[in-house]
Amino acid sequence: MSSADDTPSAHRAYAPESVGAFVLTVSDTRSLESDASGKLIQEKLEAAGHRVVERHVVKDEPDDIRRDVLRAVARSEVDAVIVTGGTGVSPRDVTPDTIEPLLERILHGYGELFRMLSFEEIGAASILSRAVAGTVRGTAVFVTPGSSGAVRLAMDRLILPDLCHLVGQLRRGN
Repeated sequence: MSSADDTPSAHRAYAPESVGAFVLTVSDTRSLESDASGKLIQEKLEAAGHRVVERHVVKDEPDDIRRDVLRAVARSEVDAVIVTGGTGVSPRDVTPDTIEPLLERILHGYGELFRMLSFEEIGAASILSRAVAGTVRGTAVFVTPGSSGAVRLAMDRLILPDLCHLVGQLRRGN
């Protein structure tokens, strides 16, 4: 039998009204100015009342990706890191391979649901997505493909609806 504290609404009572986010784009070809997906993430976060602490672009290099993710989660004002790009299967797509070893807890449902929802839009090509999420040092980390359509899907259907709830749950242990 569950107690009243186990209900989703009770869990949401711990949720902050807004969070601080670090937006990281992984791309060999984009700059901050030409980064449409990172800009879309920032716009969606801000429209939902969240703060973008920093937005950055790095090359598809494991050391650079790892450095920026660890730098982001070390900042007390960062509650979530949203990474876009480098999730495909080409040799330069190293984002999930770089971030997964950093994850202390994997949120399997994020990648599973992303691919399911993506399948509804793009069909079997959704199996090429390696979207992943989890926590690093008590900070939520989401990795989404780099297309604007993928970012829109991830932000609107998966990340934004429960971002505050997730951050609230992560803060409960502190």
